[in-house]
Amino acid sequence: MARETQTDSLTPVVRTTLTADISRKMVSQLIRGTWAEGERIPAERELCQKLGVGRASLREALKALEIMGMIETRLGDGTYVCKRSDFFSRPLLWAIASSSEADARELVEARTLIEVELAGLAADHATPEHLKELGEQLDQMEKAKKNPEKFVQADVNFHLVIGRAASNSILMNALHLVRNLLQQWILGAVAVKGVPEKACAQHKRVLLAIKNKDASAARKEMRKHLHDMAAFAPELQKLAEDPD
Repeated sequence: MARETQTDSLTPVVRTTLTADISRKMVSQLIRGTWAEGERIPAERELCQKLGVGRASLREALKALEIMGMIETRLGDGTYVCKRSDFFSRPLLWAIASSSEADARELVEARTLIEVELAGLAADHATPEHLKELGEQLDQMEKAKKNPEKFVQADVNFHLVIGRAASNSILMNALHLVRNLLQQWILGAVAVKGVPEKACAQHKRVLLAIKNKDASAARKEMRKHLHDMAAFAPELQKLAEDPD
């Protein structure tokens, strides 16, 4: 019954350029959230019936959506909706595929604008639960100083908690997108000797400012942290050369 409700808004496609029409209708459903992130979409047979199209045309359209990064086909398991941060960032990955160092620095500047403001908002809105989560992620960073992959995951989680604490969904979505693009660069940065220790100390100061509900200090400490880490911006070239 629930599955029928999810697909009620799917109606037969007007047959012009069939594959393109199917793609547009499916994109509309995905953006509207007919299926949630990580959810398996209906089987091909059901989609064909709802859309009034043949399986060959549907498969071509689904391939296009997969190339766009909106869905993921898992062999023997079905087709799933990708995270919005993944498919919203795909066009930007294409855009920076031949980026220069200046372009990389522009991306760092965009990240700074977003995260500095989120830190200030988090100081205003963070709950005790948010503060607890930030402390836990900072502890994970301390424990993972010699494990770059685990360190980066805790680092990313720390910033995402700040984003949630800020209570601004638009800026939070922007944060997901930018950090998704920067993740490989961040991994390269923390592999440099001394960077994990410096990053931990800076994160502690950001957390203290948020705990003290000092929005000005939170913005100042976040800006300093991101400015120092931006010294590694040229590493973003690797992301442009190998986005996977």
